[in-house]
Amino acid sequence: MRSVLFALLYGLLLKAPTLIAQPTPSRFTLSGYVRETGSGEALTGVNVYLPGTTTGTTTNAYGFFSLTLPAQDSLRLAFSLVGYQPTLRHLGGRKNQTLAVTLTPGQTLAEVDIKVGRTEEKISETPQMSRIDIPITQIKKIPAFLGEKDVLKVIQLMPGVQKGSEGQTGIYVRGGGPDQNLIILDEAVVYNANHLFGFFSVFNGDALRSVELTKGGFPARYGGRLSSVIELTMKEGNKEKLHGEGGIGLIASRLVLEGPLTKNKKASFLISARRTYLDVITAPIIRAGSGGTSSGGYYFYDLNAKANYDLNDHNKLFVSGYFGRDRFYSRDALAATKLENGLYWGNATGTLRWNHLFSPKLFANLSLTYSNYRFGVSSDEETTGAGQLDQRYSLRYSSGIRDLALKYDIDFYPNPAHSVRVGFQSTYHRFTPSALVLTDPRNNRLEDEVDKTDVLESGLYAEDTWRPTDRWRLNGGLRLSSLVHRNRQYLRPEPRLSVAYTLRPGLSVKASYALMNQYVHLLSNTGIGLPTDLWVPTTDRVRPQQSQQVALGIAHDFGGNTAFTRGLTLTVEGYYKTLRHIISYREGASFLLVDDPLNPKPSTDRKISWEDNVTAGRGESYGAEFLLQKKVGRFSGWTGYTLSWTQWQFAELNGGQPFFPRHDRRHDISLVGIYELRKRTTLSGTWVYGTGQALTLPRANYTALPNRTNRPNVYSTFFPVSSSFFDFGRVVQDYGPKNSFRAEPYHRFDLSLQFHKQKKRHERTWEFSVYNLYNRRNPFFYQLDSRTSSQSLPNGSTTYTTETKLRRYSVFPIVPSVSYNFSF
Repeated sequence: MRSVLFALLYGLLLKAPTLIAQPTPSRFTLSGYVRETGSGEALTGVNVYLPGTTTGTTTNAYGFFSLTLPAQDSLRLAFSLVGYQPTLRHLGGRKNQTLAVTLTPGQTLAEVDIKVGRTEEKISETPQMSRIDIPITQIKKIPAFLGEKDVLKVIQLMPGVQKGSEGQTGIYVRGGGPDQNLIILDEAVVYNANHLFGFFSVFNGDALRSVELTKGGFPARYGGRLSSVIELTMKEGNKEKLHGEGGIGLIASRLVLEGPLTKNKKASFLISARRTYLDVITAPIIRAGSGGTSSGGYYFYDLNAKANYDLNDHNKLFVSGYFGRDRFYSRDALAATKLENGLYWGNATGTLRWNHLFSPKLFANLSLTYSNYRFGVSSDEETTGAGQLDQRYSLRYSSGIRDLALKYDIDFYPNPAHSVRVGFQSTYHRFTPSALVLTDPRNNRLEDEVDKTDVLESGLYAEDTWRPTDRWRLNGGLRLSSLVHRNRQYLRPEPRLSVAYTLRPGLSVKASYALMNQYVHLLSNTGIGLPTDLWVPTTDRVRPQQSQQVALGIAHDFGGNTAFTRGLTLTVEGYYKTLRHIISYREGASFLLVDDPLNPKPSTDRKISWEDNVTAGRGESYGAEFLLQKKVGRFSGWTGYTLSWTQWQFAELNGGQPFFPRHDRRHDISLVGIYELRKRTTLSGTWVYGTGQALTLPRANYTALPNRTNRPNVYSTFFPVSSSFFDFGRVVQDYGPKNSFRAEPYHRFDLSLQFHKQKKRHERTWEFSVYNLYNRRNPFFYQLDSRTSSQSLPNGSTTYTTETKLRRYSVFPIVPSVSYNFSF
């Protein structure tokens, strides 16, 4: 099958330009690019159609469109997009034409809208379901924690997406884990999208052009994950003039600069930077009276850069990159002991793209991408003093994943009824699951390193969006995915199908089926996606994860030009998804991969296999989702509701019995509203509610006395390690069934007020927001606390009573914030 698909793709590349070069006289092709007025930014998803008909198309990710029509003396062609004023073009209809179209940002003009008929692609007219586009303008107006606008936290407000713990950006889509989301920034994969242990994401909204979430009905061009695709595209940069915007908040500041690189306006650049200053606020701290000093801090930073160049009308080059890092550190100097601890993690991505237009009907894009994620821990202790030998203990731990990928995609527009996409992708992964170096003068030097693993993951696909009649819309495709690991090769076909049937104008019924395979896995012993989690590959012992998902729903565009109905859409979907070969740690395993009860004293010749510490299982998720969304108008926002059930089952966990994973929530509600009080004043608010998380809590505590023989004097500050290695004493806890405790419901209300002021050459915005306005004490974690009290008896003896209670701990009460934003 793979050879047949390669042959078809090769034939299309060689023959299609020749076949298309001579169109029949009865038809002609309109093609071109749609860009933003004043910046030259390419616009994605622009509606291009003939008013009063169902004939039309949309621009691709690079602003390109192609529409083949019957020959006619003249015609009107409409262009529209949410947040831009639509435009009409009057054209002759006898020969091929290449158009350069610009759309002006701003509110839709009512009189033009009546002529054009619509301002965005109607969800009822596309076969794609389970996809949500989130306008960047709305993201910037929604209340945010400490004023930091966060793309992933806005995605959490969508139906079908479950949240992690309080304040965190973890994404759990339709029962899947955080590793089952394909997060793409300019076609490069981002493996850890979190700052500050998940409280902020790595994406700076000022540098983004579009955000799109797909949670089901996946087109064949997507692969490699089971639950969702989050595709983020950076701005290209202003080709007309120098432009900048930024903001100053309570914990971080940001700045974006963009502008032309050449006088002929064929090239542009964009640079975006953001940094927190928590380390400046918290350090240094001097502990008085301790005989020493203590200091520490934490910071993160982001840097986005992009440049593009129009070589000619048929060739364009793009280069972009992202670099980010988190670092936590502490230093203590107490008497004769010096301690230094550090923790860091970070991402680096790079993308080089070449657009080539073979003909008005054939568009191609070649991409070379790089992605690297690294995590590391360090701990050093040095003891000096008279009468004893100097001693130095050192610990280094690291893990990571690095990708090099080649991707080629072709868009072919033979006629208005068909839109064909074919392509392939090949990714070379290098995994470094765990590397530990421990230097101890008593136990010499220990080095435990899991062997680096190299695998090759590839995918070949073909899909067709087809409109056989005015009522039917179909997107069918096939993806052939593969992975090569040493002497083992996996080859998996992945059929995809999405169908929409129009019941009446503006109302359609949709259904979809998708089979997905995933060849990379995330091992987590917390379930909340911390940077300590390990990325590992499919091997000859660990099989690929696989999911099958079916969905059925309705989509309704209300239409009309009233203030209430314009841009108002409704989607209701039900889904059922099965998960196979999902993996998890065995009971008692640690991410350090050094816990071996049979070998309590590791040696330098011991090699540890993470495959021995995992177990495979299966799961299922099903539910219903409701989304009422309004993207335009003085009042905009959405209402989302999710009813869902998720269960996992592993032979070696919970006695082999099914259990609810941590992110299972029966009910989830999000209310988001944005209201323009006046021309320069914006009020927005969000209210969220979710059923409590499923947790595993101890039923009793027991204290195990430590064995201090040959105990190394090394601190495990940042992560837990077992007593089998460091031989520490610890509290032993007796647990019941896995995740049998349900936490209290989560809910909060956030409010924001923005004041905009337009100056001659710049605009400034003051924003005042409140997170958790009514001070809800939401649970962050629970803990058993034991307190012993004594009572004297009349006979002179004393009795002791120990009372154990389950206590709830919260982290964020009401949190006000203020920020200042500007643009010029």
